[in-house]
Amino acid sequence: MSSQNDPQYVVLDITGMTCAACGARIEKAVGRMDGVERIQVNLALNRAGVTLLPQQTHIDLIKKRIHQLGFEAIERSKDEAGKSEGSSRGIWHSGLIFVVSLLLTLPFLWAMAAHHELTASVWVPALLINPWFQWALATPVQFVIGFPFYLGAYRALRSGSANMDVLIIMSTSAAYFYSHYLLFHAPDIHNYSYTEAGSLHPQHVPLYFDASAMVMTIVWLGRWLESLSKKRALNSLHQLHRLRPEAARVIQEGREQRIPLAQIAVGDRILIRPGESIPLDGEVVDGDSSVNESMLTGEAMPVNKKTGDRVTGGTINGNGMLEVSVSDVGHQSTLSKIIALVEEAQVSKAPIQRLADQISGIFVPVIIAIAMATFAGWYMIMEPGDVGGALEKAIAVLLIACPCALGLATPISILVGSARAAQSGIVFKEGRNMELLPKVNMILLDKTGTMTGSIPRVTDIWTASGVGGASTPPAPPKHALLRIMAAAEQHSEHPLGKAIIREARGMELDIPASSHFVAFPGKGIQALVEGKAIWIGTRQWLVERGVGGLVQPGAGVFKQWEQQGFITLYVAADGLWLGALAFSDPVIPDTRKAVRQLASMGMDIRMVTGDRQSTAAYTAKQAGVRHVYARMLPEGKERLVRSLQQEGYTVAMVGDGINDAPALAAADIGIAVMQGTDIAKAAADIVLLKHGLQGLVRSVKVSRATMRIIRQNLAFSMLYNAFALPFAIGGYLAPWMACTAMAFSSVTVICNALRLRKA
Repeated sequence: MSSQNDPQYVVLDITGMTCAACGARIEKAVGRMDGVERIQVNLALNRAGVTLLPQQTHIDLIKKRIHQLGFEAIERSKDEAGKSEGSSRGIWHSGLIFVVSLLLTLPFLWAMAAHHELTASVWVPALLINPWFQWALATPVQFVIGFPFYLGAYRALRSGSANMDVLIIMSTSAAYFYSHYLLFHAPDIHNYSYTEAGSLHPQHVPLYFDASAMVMTIVWLGRWLESLSKKRALNSLHQLHRLRPEAARVIQEGREQRIPLAQIAVGDRILIRPGESIPLDGEVVDGDSSVNESMLTGEAMPVNKKTGDRVTGGTINGNGMLEVSVSDVGHQSTLSKIIALVEEAQVSKAPIQRLADQISGIFVPVIIAIAMATFAGWYMIMEPGDVGGALEKAIAVLLIACPCALGLATPISILVGSARAAQSGIVFKEGRNMELLPKVNMILLDKTGTMTGSIPRVTDIWTASGVGGASTPPAPPKHALLRIMAAAEQHSEHPLGKAIIREARGMELDIPASSHFVAFPGKGIQALVEGKAIWIGTRQWLVERGVGGLVQPGAGVFKQWEQQGFITLYVAADGLWLGALAFSDPVIPDTRKAVRQLASMGMDIRMVTGDRQSTAAYTAKQAGVRHVYARMLPEGKERLVRSLQQEGYTVAMVGDGINDAPALAAADIGIAVMQGTDIAKAAADIVLLKHGLQGLVRSVKVSRATMRIIRQNLAFSMLYNAFALPFAIGGYLAPWMACTAMAFSSVTVICNALRLRKA
């Protein structure tokens, strides 16, 4: 539970951003505010994640500062984690503006036929060549269609920076106002003649109204295509939202009523019919069915559910009827938490994005300087006195270098990659984890619950009959011993403790109440049961607690258990031995295959466990792991991680228990399995929803594919500018050609990122 002293994380939807420079400007201004620990702006999502220091800065001050920069910010509530909004409105808006702008620009395209020899025979109405008519068409395009760009450029310049809007407005305004000047001052502006074929041929000073209009139209075309591509990229995330229905059947006063999920409270009983989606997390109170959890965990086989079992919202009920008592609602549900983690990962930035941000921060001013130098060079040296020609080259330079593709290269890839990972049952908490995971060359695997089944079972029970002298109490029978141990383990989250309770309930034993429960991670637990202090744990720990003597009569049994790879827990009451339990904890079927796949990727796979050496070695042999660290307490696991890091390894720790939390936090990448404790999942950077280690293999593959796409996108963005800029400077690209290339470079980057949907 968070306290008032914990940092506050807020997600803001931001409107008005057009390129990476906009996001960089927001980060720079807001990041300097007192109380702001960190801000990360995602251009692909038009969203920002802000971490605020406790009780120092109100979010309204952040929104006010963003408004002063020329953007609008709206805070997303926690309940909106499952209500991610699509971009349909933005698509419709940009599409409508593009169509209107295109209708006004089409006459210019027709009129262009009169300017080229290949199309000189095409009939062109005299009206289309008329300068006043061109001015009448270009003016609404420049100032009405282009008003958002003027507003964005003004706000950027007012805040002391420059963005894509500045480049667009500088180029189109130069073309428009120069043509406007010629309209009133050029002497031969209204002279026309006709060719022998009868087509119209102008004999006047060329105007550039067509260039400014086409640039505006193509920019809006690019925005429309970009919106369509973004929506397609976001569809992977929206699939998570669609897992949950809008309403559920609630049983109230013996009657079934269908009510919205927002009105359902903890403790309400909901009815799920065969084939329906389970709306919320809860516990089955009646019914028996199989549940398809593949949409959430990636596990193809349905899982049988009966009374007492937990079900998760978003999964699909099979062929039985289930009555479920709701345990989590709103943003506390498992699905909402997963969606929130995915969205936070998409808002956060990978370190590689910092390179793009740094380039974008200086990119626009540099391009403006190059454009001015291009104008001067053509006007003074290449074509002395030709203002129109020099202006055309400078406009092409301004347009070809808009940094849209550079700004989208990383965030759009993280967006698609993290959503694809979530569909495979992998949740990356931050985008930086997708960059760091491919660098891992050492993976430490916890044993119980990670490599082996998280549902171990009791295999054998041994009681300490005849041990000790007169002070030793009569040894209880096996059922009595199991009953006492189950009572002591009632509050335990350890898989072995849960196995003891399951075994006792399976035998229909009466489990008494317990109190004063204390867990000693990696060692054991203690509790007060029926007035007796019960200790359960390793034999070494019990001896350290002062339990007298060794359990010599059971030495042969314990040795046999050890040879079979069983896990052994010992129990004592008031300092005297009571007996021991053996557990079988078989290796998960796909563990050996996963270990082999990870090793083939160049990773050193080792096992770390608190179990004794013999048990650990038996499990490692089954899993195909060669290097084992046994009898490792939580602090030992953490020290191991740090020592391996000092040796130069990039370490990933995979675990599920409280005893793994320190190592998960210390590792370069901490990876927790969904069946693990909340503490382990909180300490981890990645959560695997699917049981087994195939999720780990999948996470490495997805992260590697994502980083490969990011590098391709960044390389394309930079090479595109490096290749196209000289052509623009040399006069080989008309302004409309440069603008078209700029627009399609952004679309190319997005389409390349969309390939991750099949990764």
